[in-house]
This record gives sequence, C-alpha cells and structure tokens, in this order.
Amino acid sequence: MDFALQDKVALITGGSRGIGRSIGLCLAAQGVHIVLCGRTEETLEQTAEEIRALGVKAWPIVADVSRLENIQRFIADGAKAADAVDILVNNAVTSQSAPFNEQTDEDWRYHIDVKLMAYIRCAREVLPHMRARGGGRIVNIGGMTARITAPLRVTNGIVNAGVANFTKQFANHVANHNITVNCIHPGPTATDRILQSFERQAQDAGVSMEEIATRQIAKIPLGRLITPEDIAAATLFFCSPLANIVTGQSIAIDGGSAEAVTY
Repeated sequence: MDFALQDKVALITGGSRGIGRSIGLCLAAQGVHIVLCGRTEETLEQTAEEIRALGVKAWPIVADVSRLENIQRFIADGAKAADAVDILVNNAVTSQSAPFNEQTDEDWRYHIDVKLMAYIRCAREVLPHMRARGGGRIVNIGGMTARITAPLRVTNGIVNAGVANFTKQFANHVANHNITVNCIHPGPTATDRILQSFERQAQDAGVSMEEIATRQIAKIPLGRLITPEDIAAATLFFCSPLANIVTGQSIAIDGGSAEAVTY
C-alpha cells in the first residue's frame, strides 16, 4: 500500500534502538528520509545503515535530549542536512524501575527532562520548519502508565500523563498551520526496558523473570507482548493521509490490556 510519504523527511528522537529504530525502518520503507538522534554513536550509525539499505537517506546525530542546546542543534542540523522537516516522532525515554520511596529528585528531574520537556522543546523547535512546509505531523510516544497505576513506574505515569495533555494542547495550538499532533501509548513492549522491569519485579517477588513474563503476558487479551513494529505501524498511520483529519488524540497500542474504558 502506498502511504504517499515518498521523499518526506522525519526526525526521530531515541531513534537508534527499540521503538525508535522500528519507526525509522517503517517510515523508510515508505520512502521517508530519516534524521535520528540518540546518545550512542555506534548504535546510531548501525541503524542509519539499516535505513539507507532501504534506499533512502539517513542522518545520525548524537544528542542528549535532556539538554535544550542539544535539541536545538539536532533540529537545526537535521533540517539543514535534509532541507526539510515534515514529521517529528518524539520517542526518547528513560526510566528507573523502582518504587516511589527509591525515586530521588534527580530521577524525577531527569525523566521529566528526557521525555516531557524534550517533547515540548522538540515540537517548539520544529514548528517554524513545518510552517514553512505548509504543514506537518508530530507523533508523541507516551506509555500506558498515563492511564494506569504502576508501583515500579511512578515517574513514567506522571510524565506520560503530561505527554498526553501536551499532545492535545499543542494540537489545538498548531491546527491552523495544518500540523497534526497525536500520541501513542504503548502497552508492555518487547524492548530492553521491559526486561529491566521484569528483572526488578522478579527480584521483589522472589521468582524468576520467566514467571514474571508469563504473568504479564497472561494479562494481555491478545496473548503476546507488544512489539516495536506494532508501534511503528500506528505511527505510520498518523503520518499518512489516512489520518489527515485526526489530531489531538491518544491511542493505546496495548493488546487490550488496559481495563479502563477511556472515552
């Protein structure tokens, strides 16, 4: 299926591994050129090579998005290299699997800076470039902790709720510029980060990681963990003409695991 994205340009934060990598490869398969950032040059270069193998251009940029000056450099250098910005995927994340009493002020501050503030700053910095193009798409990768409580992911819940709220606020702000802004809340996703969570849960419960994984999968009606490719497919939808009139929305990609009815 042709999603009419040939030769568009996407900027992806946290783009070298996991969900970000899968999103980059998914968009590249549709002819999108990719500017990606992350903190590790080696993994960025590896992912960029995978993207280029699909016949598009890729520009890896080392950047720590917890710092405003790094974000400004990433957006400016990416826009200059690609000569355009059509899509922004805010995906950078960090978290520590620990209960509330173990989360320090620095843990809170760093999580807020790497995710919520970085998403806000990236959106603000790409706005002039998208206005110059006559429109654009912004997709924020949040998390299901925005809608549920999770004892070992308390900072995630607060930050992801903020991401969802910002998504709606910013969507209304930029709608008259033909820019859509939407949010994806991944459920339990098969990445390195969930393995860290399983490890802490197993430690606290005195059982194996395999048992924790089995328990978690049993809570998902569709019977498996979410994959990064599942999140990439939803991102592709939001970036495509199929979602021309969709903005300010937060959608769960969770296999049906959330129990709340969200109107």
